[in-house]
This record gives sequence, structure tokens and C-alpha cells, in this order.
Amino acid sequence: MNDLAKLEKRLQELDEKIKETQKRLPAHSTKPPVMMDLLALEDEYDMVLEKIKKLKS
Repeated sequence: MNDLAKLEKRLQELDEKIKETQKRLPAHSTKPPVMMDLLALEDEYDMVLEKIKKLKS
């Protein structure tokens, strides 16, 4: 499997994890650990997306 395919697979995994984490967020009184998890996942998602864009260009 090449780097691009690995990155695209990781992007898909992160997308699923982000959706799962968002479902755990209550409408009110957000729990800090859940919010930290979400932010970390979103940061990694952005980094992977940027790497994919660089590989494609």
C-alpha cells in the first residue's frame, strides 16, 4: 500500500472517530476530556488532509 492510500485510509478512520466523538458530546455542559479528544482528532485530520494535498500536487 502506498503512502497516499495509507493517508486516505487514515483520513477515513479519523472521520469516523470524529463522528463518534461528536455523538458523545452532550448538548450542554461539554466534558473537557471529550472535547480534548475531539480537538486532537480534528488536528490530526487536518494534518493528514494537508499531507494528501501535497502528495497529489
